[in-house]
Amino acid sequence: MQEPKIPLVSIVGPTATGKTELAINLAIKFGGEIVSGDSMQIYKEFDILSAKPTSEQLKKVPHYLVDHLSVKEEFSVAKFTELASAIIGSIFKSGKLPFLVGGTGLYIDALLKNINFEENKEDCKSKVDLSTYNNKDLMLMLEKIDIVSAKKIHMNDTKRLKRAIEFFYASGYPISEQNARSKLSKSKYKVCKIGLNYKNRKLLYRKINKRVEGMFANGIVQEVCNAIKLVPSKTAASAIGYKEIVSFVLGKCSEQEAIDNLKQATRRYAKRQLTWFRRDKDINWVYVDDFDSFEDIIEKGTEIIKKSDLFKINIEG
Repeated sequence: MQEPKIPLVSIVGPTATGKTELAINLAIKFGGEIVSGDSMQIYKEFDILSAKPTSEQLKKVPHYLVDHLSVKEEFSVAKFTELASAIIGSIFKSGKLPFLVGGTGLYIDALLKNINFEENKEDCKSKVDLSTYNNKDLMLMLEKIDIVSAKKIHMNDTKRLKRAIEFFYASGYPISEQNARSKLSKSKYKVCKIGLNYKNRKLLYRKINKRVEGMFANGIVQEVCNAIKLVPSKTAASAIGYKEIVSFVLGKCSEQEAIDNLKQATRRYAKRQLTWFRRDKDINWVYVDDFDSFEDIIEKGTEIIKKSDLFKINIEG
């Protein structure tokens, strides 16, 4: 007989939709603890840049994988799944309901679908240097070695294009084959998925723009300056907003240009998040602009969890 699956609530969606606040309120209602599914909240020095939960929010419900590493350290999907899996298991054993909350789709899918990313496949710069290739060239290269991945990855998704190519030259086989092998492993979790979004995209963009303005008012420039002194890892330096602030600090653009650039980069990131999450047909979408108050959104989330089969006994694999 196989082990029962671990019940888990996953709250996802684009940036600036209120995932943290919803998760905290639902965790309080259902006796839960929160694991961050955000690749940048892991860093101690990125409070403002990662829109990390406030100190007051962190006091309300235990949070994990927040303030866990220095920006000097690399982080990866492989490390995330290893850490998050252990933490979720511990939360469940303590009698609490695990909540996985964030917008890093790759990390969340890898954990929930039990996709295994082999850590030694990630360090492959010695095998291939892609720094001089544009996206069109990268796509042409990927089509020759991994047509399955080439059909799934967007031409503008430079990071995933490079990773798929680097994986091939490091391992000798396509990353799509690795993903297919991994998906043969069954998930350890029984998940209730809630997605936050706006029907009116302009309202989401307005929220993003306001958040970015608040970041500058609250000291994001000084935060990045402090991080620069530590020489951030490649992972940390890829955070949305980091290069925009660095350009301002180096005098390559004005502060207003940096603000505008960060607004644009964040809006584009939100689009990519939505593209990723919309592929998952199991997500129960909650549209913020359908509700009169956030309390009503909390009530809707409560209803979704109660109607799910999360608490039914399940001993199937």
